[in-house]
Amino acid sequence: MSTRKAIFPVRPHALYSQHGYSPAIQSGDLLFVSGMVGAREDGSPEPDLGAQVQLAFDNLRGVLEAGGCTFDDVVDMTLYLIDPEATAGFMLEAVAKAFPREPKPNATAVGVTWLAGFQFEIKVIARIPPK
Repeated sequence: MSTRKAIFPVRPHALYSQHGYSPAIQSGDLLFVSGMVGAREDGSPEPDLGAQVQLAFDNLRGVLEAGGCTFDDVVDMTLYLIDPEATAGFMLEAVAKAFPREPKPNATAVGVTWLAGFQFEIKVIARIPPK
């Protein structure tokens, strides 16, 4: 019997099938969410940086909801930025909008050199609330 289950949002973008990965894996009461980018439905990057960051959070919301979670259930997040100086303001705005209440999840932000054509990515772990 498998101890993990793939979780897909209602409207998955094309990157999951193009690159062969699951948006999230449920294992027990934990949801391990793959890195979410600002991908449009066809898998292409949203060209506007602020809109790309927000779309990454919107895509994350869809996966969390499919796994029975909300942003309130996120306990750990890792943020990847190609150009931290250009992206930080948009990222902080999106984080504040997604996590308006205490306690905030723990966070790590990392400057990277490549995200397959994207400028920002967010990866999280959430605890699935009991039903």
